[in-house]
Amino acid sequence: MDINRKTAMETLTAIENNKAYSHIALNSFIAANNPDNPAQVREMVYGVLKNKLYVDYILSQLIATPPSKLKNNARTILRMGIYQMIFMQSVPDYAAVNESVNLAKKFARGQSGFINGVLRGYIRGRSEMASPDRETSLVRFLSVQYSYSEWIIALWLSCYDADFVEALLAAGNETPRLTLRVNRLKATPESLLLKLAEEGFEAETSPIEPNAIYVKGSNLLKSALFLSGSFSVQDESSMLAVDLLDPKPGELIIDLCAAPGGKTLYIAEKMQNHGRVLAWDFYDHKLALLNQAALRNGLTIIETSQRDSRIVDTHLAGLADRVLVDAPCSGLGVVRRKPEIKYVPDSGQIGQLAEQQLTLLETASTYLKPEGVLIYSTCTISSLENEQVVKKFLSRNTAFDCVEQKQLFPHIHHTDGFFMAKLIKKK
Repeated sequence: MDINRKTAMETLTAIENNKAYSHIALNSFIAANNPDNPAQVREMVYGVLKNKLYVDYILSQLIATPPSKLKNNARTILRMGIYQMIFMQSVPDYAAVNESVNLAKKFARGQSGFINGVLRGYIRGRSEMASPDRETSLVRFLSVQYSYSEWIIALWLSCYDADFVEALLAAGNETPRLTLRVNRLKATPESLLLKLAEEGFEAETSPIEPNAIYVKGSNLLKSALFLSGSFSVQDESSMLAVDLLDPKPGELIIDLCAAPGGKTLYIAEKMQNHGRVLAWDFYDHKLALLNQAALRNGLTIIETSQRDSRIVDTHLAGLADRVLVDAPCSGLGVVRRKPEIKYVPDSGQIGQLAEQQLTLLETASTYLKPEGVLIYSTCTISSLENEQVVKKFLSRNTAFDCVEQKQLFPHIHHTDGFFMAKLIKKK
């Protein structure tokens, strides 16, 4: 049995059966199985996840039983087989079929004949496969074509025109570049570019963020440069939010929702490791990872604390120079990194999230000095969680002005979908 397909199969099974996060499951099974082509494993896993609804629509034309009614393992093997034949040009049809049958013999016993028949049926009838009619239902068409839950498409169509939404959907299915943030306490962009090149990595600077570098290569996080704290992995959108916060050395800054910690680290770096950064999160184990990262980066001013950040700490009222609220959100801006987000069944969570986001923002406002800076950010594309939360906050808190807000889009800015607003407390 091909070890790469076996690893992909086990990863997809964990995601499907156990609701595991894709990136965590992938790293775990790659480490355990040591496949000879990890890049192919990642392509198959993310490819199947990103195109799941489209592949299932194809399968629905090949079998009488709806794909949702198939046993999980058999459905996963069929998805992998169809995905390889449609999207992986380097894989011959016969190899996709034969390896799928081999997987079935181990993971879906008694169904290898059925799986073989379905995949060969696709080869014979691929030219006759239909798509939903765009004119009859644009939402249904886009849902199948780009594999997003229909409520997400309806949400975006309520804010943007159809061409804009289709470009946004397509961008969400692309593979993002690996972006590094230079730790200015230990390197400069110029020196890091040279060192990365010496170690065999392809690297170039970002056109929109001076501390960001795009890089290609394997085992980057095992390199001496990473282990010594010369850089961290972070998308430009998150860096831009910290740039908007504009931390200064010697200040007291609070990060209410700190984990996994990328913005916290960048805040401390921009403060030149002088001052105090209070980093709070609800989950203690995530803060432990942040502490490890701070140690690696040579940062000593970060003070982590496990707490529910919605509850006001009266001891800190009016003391902070700046506060960051990078709020929990629906994550619709990062589907290219976490494609499982595309299949959240309905939009009911957004109303609850917006209430929580507003509470966090109002709690954060109590900590600021006059003329203090409050940044509200999310990694989503949803006015209910972004502009409307800010608008409602301002209607309740007349002591604040919004001086800037920005929504980043993957298909326009080539970053994660990200929202940020800068609020200033009046004198």
